[in-house]
Amino acid sequence: MDNAIKSVSLIFVFLILTPITLGISVFSLLAVSNAEANTKTADTSSVSFLNKPRSGVRVYASLPITQPSISAQVTASDARAAILRQYLTVYGSPLIPYAEKIVEVADRHGMDYRLITAIAQQESNLCKIIPYDSHNCWGWGITGSSTLYFDSYEQGIETVTQGLKENYIDKGYITPDEIMTKYTPHSNGSWARGVNIFLADME
Repeated sequence: MDNAIKSVSLIFVFLILTPITLGISVFSLLAVSNAEANTKTADTSSVSFLNKPRSGVRVYASLPITQPSISAQVTASDARAAILRQYLTVYGSPLIPYAEKIVEVADRHGMDYRLITAIAQQESNLCKIIPYDSHNCWGWGITGSSTLYFDSYEQGIETVTQGLKENYIDKGYITPDEIMTKYTPHSNGSWARGVNIFLADME
């Protein structure tokens, strides 16, 4: 008799708990699916290339075999320098040792660190095609037969970044298309297109 009662009790508990457990599982899966659906990739055409946000704390949802969990990952702000160094390494640029310098100077002037790099890519294939010993990767101050020489890449980075901020951005030349009208006014649009592509490559 006791065994029969225990069996009936177990069946009863099973019938009650099973729908509840299934309901909780379905609800959890729907919540995760909705969260993923609401995540959208930024459209590079509408993103400002100035004052790019620094890296911070990112939270990722994971679905292991046992049970749902949430983990936090802290990404250091100097990850930007690592991203830039990797980009420069791919192209064998002489600027590889100056990745941290580019990020630091850009931050000091409130600019996106990618901008000066993208211009160097457009103007000199990242410093691989420049007047000998000029350290001028940006076509900065070059007019006709006159070439502006810098004593070092550090000086070039400092001068060009400050010049872009004061002579372009602070005067309303924000996007590559706007900068092009003053930086290289005779371009047919290819300059801005190239800079935009190189900016996107460093995302």
